[in-house]
Amino acid sequence: MLLTRDYVGYMAKEVVKRLAAAKMIETKDQEGLTQQVRQVMADEITVEDRLNEEVREILSRYSDEMQRAGASYQEMYKKVKSQLARERKLILR
Repeated sequence: MLLTRDYVGYMAKEVVKRLAAAKMIETKDQEGLTQQVRQVMADEITVEDRLNEEVREILSRYSDEMQRAGASYQEMYKKVKSQLARERKLILR
């Protein structure tokens, strides 16, 4: 994750505060809304980290087959990651 949890919390607070100040949203519980926005932002930011972990798990299951076939781990990593990203319609950095 490129951003710290504290900074994500700060960004969420600012987004909610500025949207409310501009009368673009109405809320009775600004703190609750801020927490929801923070959670959504944190989930979105960590999507690539979770994808990387899943790719590592997949490749570890097939490591014997890859070794027998002489497949490069790096190449397979790139291919599996891009395939999963395409299937899930993810935009990665």
